[in-house]
Order: sequence, then structure tokens, then C-alpha cells
Amino acid sequence: MSALFAAAVPAHAAEMNLKIEVPRLTVAEYHRPYLAAWIERADQSVAANLAVWYDLKKKDKEGEKWLKDMRQWWRRAGRDLQMPLDGVSGATRAPGEQQLNFGSGKGALADLAPGEYVLMVEAAREVGGRELVKLPFQWPPKSAQNAKAQGQSELGAVSLDLKP
Repeated sequence: MSALFAAAVPAHAAEMNLKIEVPRLTVAEYHRPYLAAWIERADQSVAANLAVWYDLKKKDKEGEKWLKDMRQWWRRAGRDLQMPLDGVSGATRAPGEQQLNFGSGKGALADLAPGEYVLMVEAAREVGGRELVKLPFQWPPKSAQNAKAQGQSELGAVSLDLKP
């Protein structure tokens, strides 16, 4: 019986934990940022979409028209997707630290082949700016990995923790 259970558990259950800080800005007209997080291969093709946060509640899907303001994501993946994306799309987030957790073998990481990748996080805000941060990493991790980047305007600290 224990052999049967052991066969059902994946040998390598790697984890990806992502923290994204949405900064609190002191501006006259504040709008929550639209944000996309995705994984790119070395050739800059999209390996996986992790999150797309936008205004889902606007009437007649009006929020979708502003997705193209996240220019890098839009050019590489967004224009070819039918929104909302199940398990990826979500509402914009309030200022503060946001956490996303992913496990290998399911969801966005299910088909991620071993190799070198870059985590991309892009934010764009109405009556604001846009910003892109990149964090290179290896998948699957052979040991615990940590990568950090600091945004300058639309993004705060972004950190990626990988566990084998």
C-alpha cells in the first residue's frame, strides 16, 4: 500500500513563491495598477502566464482595452489570449505586498521544461507610468534560490523564492 502512495506523489515537487509589492503612491488621482507576471524562455517567448490583474468589473469588458498598456506582456502574450484567463486573471490589487504561490506539475508550471528562464513583472497605471522588472532563474531548482529586484515607480520590491 505504501508503494502505491509513493508512486502517486511526484518525485520533485518544486515550489515557486513570488512576492510583488504594489507601492502606496501619494498622487492626486490614484488608480490601482494593471499587472502581468509571466515566465519567458531564453528566446523571449512566453513559457507561462502567472498572473494578469486588471479591472474585471468594468461594464462591457472595458477593462480589457487597457491591457495593452502593459506593452511587453501584450506584445509577447496578451494580444493572443482570450480574457479572462482561468486561474491567471484577477482583479487589481491594493497597495501592499501581494503573494503568489505555484507548485510544479500543476497550473502555470505544469509544462515548464527544465532550463533557464526569466520572470517578468510589468505594471501600468492609468494617469501614471509603467514599469518592468526581470528576475532570471533556473527551473527546476536544484537548491533553494532567491532573486530580488526593486522597482522605481509602479512596482516596489519583487522577490522570487524557489524550493526544490
